[in-house]
Amino acid sequence: MSDATADPVEQLSDVERHVESWRRRVGLFAAPVMFFGMLALPMPSLEPAAHRLAAIMSTVILLWITEAVPMPVTSLAGVAACVLLGVGEAKAVFAPFAEPLIFLFIGSFMLARAIFLHRLDRRLAFGVLSLRWVGGRPSRILFVFGAVTAFISAWISNTATTAMMFAIGMSILGFLLSNERAGGSPINRRYATGIMLMTSFSASIGGLATPIGTPPNVIGLGFIRQELGVEFPFFKWTMIGVPVVVCLFLFLFVYLNFFCRAGVAEIAGSHELLERERASLGPWTTGQKSTAAAFLVTVALWVVPGLFGLIAGDSSTSYRQISKLMPEGVAAIFGAVLLFLLPGDRGKRALAWHQAVEIDWGVILLYGGGLALGSLASQTGLADAVGHRLAEFLPNHSDLGLLIAATLIATLVSEATSNTASATIVTLLAIKIARDAGVDPLEPALGATMGASLGFMLPVSTPCNAIVYGSGYVPITRMIRYGLLLDVAGVVVIVTMVKLLVPLLR
Repeated sequence: MSDATADPVEQLSDVERHVESWRRRVGLFAAPVMFFGMLALPMPSLEPAAHRLAAIMSTVILLWITEAVPMPVTSLAGVAACVLLGVGEAKAVFAPFAEPLIFLFIGSFMLARAIFLHRLDRRLAFGVLSLRWVGGRPSRILFVFGAVTAFISAWISNTATTAMMFAIGMSILGFLLSNERAGGSPINRRYATGIMLMTSFSASIGGLATPIGTPPNVIGLGFIRQELGVEFPFFKWTMIGVPVVVCLFLFLFVYLNFFCRAGVAEIAGSHELLERERASLGPWTTGQKSTAAAFLVTVALWVVPGLFGLIAGDSSTSYRQISKLMPEGVAAIFGAVLLFLLPGDRGKRALAWHQAVEIDWGVILLYGGGLALGSLASQTGLADAVGHRLAEFLPNHSDLGLLIAATLIATLVSEATSNTASATIVTLLAIKIARDAGVDPLEPALGATMGASLGFMLPVSTPCNAIVYGSGYVPITRMIRYGLLLDVAGVVVIVTMVKLLVPLLR
């Protein structure tokens, strides 16, 4: 393979780096102004604790958007400030860091780490891409490449999936271009743009398929459980998430295949290249078999209770007992523990502790901090006050109108800040606005949660976009145009699927 197999670096243009630098500087300057300004602002309708929390949360959101300091650090600082300013007692304020969904993150991240270390993701990717049906047809390569990316992203982080598939995509493009220089089939450069955008966009789309596919999913489910008392288990989420992913991916493929054609019907030698790469992986190792076994056991523990509930009914005593004994977080921890017990390669275990601790603890801390601030906003009445105020500006208070507004706002916010921050900010507000309008909050909350994973227009919208933009094959104007098209389609698909399927799953 080419040098593209090295870990890609998120690259921005000189202008974008300058803008990013100023954005962070503005955040550092504006944060204390925001904090003390909010404290000085008269808010007679709020209790003192809610007023202080409003100052803290406004500052936290500003720092999240500008990323003046790392987002997990901002979350921890915001939670600590709540204790310092008397918004709540330390034990209660930090309690959300022990939410069961925190352990769903930890367990699933360890499983994903083992999949990456044992190269199971690459085995899947090259195993499918080298199928004879795919051959050397550019459109089929584009379709299968995107489908594999979306599937992998349903189980491990969008960014990790993009980094891995980016290397594979760059290798494919390197072969095509070198083949062209040697007198082979000439390739339209738009096809390279299509491969790169398929890498990023399908990774972001695929994360919607399962609750663990991307952090915004778990954050939204945490607010739904905490604020609404509604359990939305793994199986129920996939009943909505998978149709959303299938529809969006098919739309993505159709328009990329149309706008980014290779210019040739078949590329000689590409099938042989993919077969060679698959063969270079060798036979299945002990570590790969153990990791696959732990992963399949975990997925079964996630899915089987939902299937049982579908057959016996959600209200059955046996289903409730199974769900109580084996929630998603416990299943994830059980699967992660198996990795430390099952054999790996060269006499070691499938996963060692020094490898396990390399998971993304920052996302976990960010999630815990966001959940803690959301809980305090609910307890102090701040969320109700903000929701009531925002509801006055919405022209349509119907359930469909609020669902569209929540999904659209989350999408727009995710263009300016991280998907995780978008889910944290918008989902709770969607719940409060819906309650104030007398509308069932579940649908707007799900719309906001899924909408937070959109945001495809800019290199800075997601790390996935930044990675492929650094390839040099993606002009910024094309990313904006194609990303806007996918944003619009995403909002339509999410609103449609949530509206159609949620009533069937209640």
